[in-house]
Amino acid sequence: MNNTKIWLSSPHMGGSEQKFVKEAFDANWVAPLGPNVNGLETDLENYLGNSAHVGALSSGTAAIHLGLILLGVQAGDEVICQSMTFSASANPILYLGATPVFIDSEDETWNICPIALEEAIIDRIAKGKKPKAIIAVHLYGVPYKIEAVKAISEKHGIPVLEDSAEALGSSYKGQKCGTFGDIGVLSFNGNKIITTSGGGAIVTKSKELKDRAVFFATQSRDNAPHYQHSEIGYNYRMSNICAGIGRGQMQVLDDHVALRRSMNDFYVALFKDIPSVTVFISPNEDYYANYWLSAIVIEPNKALGIDRESLRLAFEDVNIESRPLWKPMHLQPVFAKYPYYGTKVAENLFDNGLCLPSGSNLTDEDRERIANAVTSFFGVKK
Repeated sequence: MNNTKIWLSSPHMGGSEQKFVKEAFDANWVAPLGPNVNGLETDLENYLGNSAHVGALSSGTAAIHLGLILLGVQAGDEVICQSMTFSASANPILYLGATPVFIDSEDETWNICPIALEEAIIDRIAKGKKPKAIIAVHLYGVPYKIEAVKAISEKHGIPVLEDSAEALGSSYKGQKCGTFGDIGVLSFNGNKIITTSGGGAIVTKSKELKDRAVFFATQSRDNAPHYQHSEIGYNYRMSNICAGIGRGQMQVLDDHVALRRSMNDFYVALFKDIPSVTVFISPNEDYYANYWLSAIVIEPNKALGIDRESLRLAFEDVNIESRPLWKPMHLQPVFAKYPYYGTKVAENLFDNGLCLPSGSNLTDEDRERIANAVTSFFGVKK
């Protein structure tokens, strides 16, 4: 049997990407502006709906950074952030000299816990430091508890930066993720649902705010015949070449979402008779997840040698990539000194959770190898 590497989530080209890139080369549009950049922004705005305004940037991290700036975050401020996420959600808080306040997850969506969120806000206000923003993440493409987080945000007058880096194509009650927060963030990194090689986007509710983000992203150049700068700027604009890849990827986005969701169905069927494993799925039909990554939680059994790490190593032995869930930010050495609110939900998920190969380009042979690895691991241990 073929023993080539089965990756967790590899890029999947649709076929028309080279056409857009070739057009950019033919026209010599290789700078961080051009028709592909404008076209990708329009494609995303049409896809997201809800009067979204999109600025294409060099990364999702850049989008979070600019989003916090647009929300008025400055040095000395506090920003609430979901703890179970990739570090890019939290790093821009420190870029600005602000302080992250981390929040535990809840069991249903694995995202920011509304109970711990409100406890944190009340406590920070009592300590004389009202948080400036809330960063909520749609983990692995499953929407967070939109209504509960929005209610808390509005009650306390704190805007939400919606980190949809993993959730393009996901929705809640028919509304696309990326359009719920005061500002939204998308990522097109090489492992995401679609890719621009590297890149991201900021989603705003007005053209004025988008234009402000683009201004910052192009070194905050004033309207003058010479280079003049009255504000600090950043080199964060997406290139026309990368945007060309993105335009081709947009044509297959819905197909990629369907294929990722099919992989999640595959895992639900694969583990249905293994009681020690729970596959992560959306809580109900209001949540439409792209299942960017399918994940499981394993109930450890020391006597049988069953736990998350043993399964990960078993996959590794047969050249199949898997990965533990995101290590919560409050457990990371670089963030350990910052406030944390909640219990141990995120911590327990990290200890026992595993992300499985989820790419839209996985084959029937790949699925057979994954199934054989699972059967071998749990079959021997039964």
